[in-house]
Amino acid sequence: MDAKRELTSVDIAALAGELGAYEGARLEKAYLYDDGFVRLKLRDYDRGRLELLIDTGETKHVRLAPPEHVPPAPERPPNFAMMLRNRMEGATLAGVEQFEFDRILQLSFERDDGHTTLVAELFGDGNLAVLDGAGAVIDCLQTVRLKSRTVAPGTPYEFPDARFNPLSVDREGFAARLRQSDTDVVRTLATQLNFGGLWAEELCTRAGIEKTLDIDGLDDEGIDRLYGTVGNLADRLRAGDLDPRVYREDDRRVGVTPMPLEERADLDPEPFDAFTDALDDYFTHFEADADEDPVDSGPDRPEFEAEIEKKKRIIEQQEGAIDSFDEQAEAEREKAELLYANYDLVDEVLSTIREARDEGVGWDAIAERFEQGAEQGIAEAEAVQSVDGSEGAVTLQIDDHDVTLDVFEGVERNADLLYQKAKRVEGKKEGAQEAIENTRAELAAIKKRREEWEARDGDGDDGKDGDDEDEEAKDIDWLARASIPIRKSEEWYERFRWFHTSDGFLVIGGRNADGNEEIVKKYLDRGDRFLHAQAHGGPATVLKATGPSESYDDVEIPQTSLEEAAQFAVSYSSVWKDGKYAGDVYVVDDDQVSKTPESGEYLEKGGFAIRGDRTYFDDVAVGVAVGITCEPETRVIGGPPSAIEPSAETTIEVEPGKFAQGDVAKRCYREFRGRFADESFVRKVASPDLIQEFLPPGTSTIAE
Repeated sequence: MDAKRELTSVDIAALAGELGAYEGARLEKAYLYDDGFVRLKLRDYDRGRLELLIDTGETKHVRLAPPEHVPPAPERPPNFAMMLRNRMEGATLAGVEQFEFDRILQLSFERDDGHTTLVAELFGDGNLAVLDGAGAVIDCLQTVRLKSRTVAPGTPYEFPDARFNPLSVDREGFAARLRQSDTDVVRTLATQLNFGGLWAEELCTRAGIEKTLDIDGLDDEGIDRLYGTVGNLADRLRAGDLDPRVYREDDRRVGVTPMPLEERADLDPEPFDAFTDALDDYFTHFEADADEDPVDSGPDRPEFEAEIEKKKRIIEQQEGAIDSFDEQAEAEREKAELLYANYDLVDEVLSTIREARDEGVGWDAIAERFEQGAEQGIAEAEAVQSVDGSEGAVTLQIDDHDVTLDVFEGVERNADLLYQKAKRVEGKKEGAQEAIENTRAELAAIKKRREEWEARDGDGDDGKDGDDEDEEAKDIDWLARASIPIRKSEEWYERFRWFHTSDGFLVIGGRNADGNEEIVKKYLDRGDRFLHAQAHGGPATVLKATGPSESYDDVEIPQTSLEEAAQFAVSYSSVWKDGKYAGDVYVVDDDQVSKTPESGEYLEKGGFAIRGDRTYFDDVAVGVAVGITCEPETRVIGGPPSAIEPSAETTIEVEPGKFAQGDVAKRCYREFRGRFADESFVRKVASPDLIQEFLPPGTSTIAE
């Protein structure tokens, strides 16, 4: 059996209830580890030290852990962790709740100077967004820009479209949702009612319903049994009536649930007093248990089946989302058509409100007049459900539909707004369909890798080639893939020229005088190296020993990184612009750079003074390569060839020449499109404008 890797919506409902008991705990410090793992160190008056762990990476979950199960603190806290500390240290945990019936957990913190909410998205690629009191994103682990929603610093946080909540719906709504399906009962519960595969099977078993029964064959008595079973589950979750279990198979932990499951009766269960304790036991030992191969799994066999099943579940969920978009769009169109079908009634309501407002009548008084009219049997007044003065809106009930209208617009305009909303929903559907295609391509790639592995294994190969290439990424031929998923985050240094050295150090350089000024004043920190070409006109280049606001502990910078930074400094200077192929570069320590001129001297904008001895790199050859990466992120990168070529899937090297930046960028773009089977991927991540950002100033040509 495949081990559980993520929490379900039922798990998060149970977890939110348990964590609510820790309200009042005070945040002492925050840490960020690799792969989206966040640790919040809390102090509770009654319980003492608490460690709240949020993993948005491989195993998407939240848990409380004892100190012995907490990894050592990272030596160099990144920007995200520092932001959390500055904003939230001393804040009190004020609330924990699940968003609708989704795999989203919200943690609210209060401090005298403001309110902060952490939104943990425990689905898809995973994310953690930090929101201010107005709901705007302060920062997030992953920037999301989709047709359906945006999660990016400085923008209002947008939740995914609310999922159907089967725990709160009445019997009629429950039945209607079931009847909308065209598949079997278990798939309907998993996708249309958002329970996921495990709990869909469990509910069928508890209700005595055949899982594979077609939904059309489910009679009213069967619906009643299912609704009653779901109701019992909802009651237990609301009451905190949990009985957690960790399940084992062949001495491996394979699952954790907030209450016993009949579907897991054949496994070895271990009871726990609290669900948080069960989660801690399960995920603390997850990697160790995952390393133990199940029986008959074969030597070193990758977990293809787990990956395949995960992709299939994602496709099911995406297909369910598309069905939901269709329903929403159709509902908005129906509302628009109802406005025209009841034109006189709607126009009378809107006109009455506008006239009352023109006469100075308050919104509450208007609502009272409609209530009085409804008591008198006036049809227009009976249709009015509510009046919202803060939004200038009125909600009418027309043929069992609640329609909210702008009172300051006419019937036609309100209908048009509803049609536009339907189109926007359909736009979300297009994005979801594109996501399905990406997921299907990923599924096909996994199946292909499984076939290749089994073919090698069948020939007596032990799965290890002669070159010792054991990294899974090297098995993927990204250039040949028909569809490549887009994965990209936004970083603070992208407004400058930048690259990462072969040793992983960040190098940044100004694009102009303003950029040079900002880099020296704001980003030149202790331990960094400052480089500049021995020529007028060039980027103020900083080789970062640490990230901004990170502690410095005498980091040793390799010579290879210094040499690559020197090539970067000379390549983006006037040396290239003048058509030369080499130039000198000097390097100094951070404390040798000053913005304060000597007495009687003047520093122009973007200029700086250097004190003390300089170390020179003589006759540094210019050289720039532009490439495209496919993992862990999909993006254009550029800089010294020795640093770019190992990191990119494919590269193009340029040299001083006769063609303008824009022309060279277009030539590179056409070349990249010819190299990738997925031409749409190149359009999305490597447009000519993006490529041009990495080209040196002046004219160039593509190297032979």
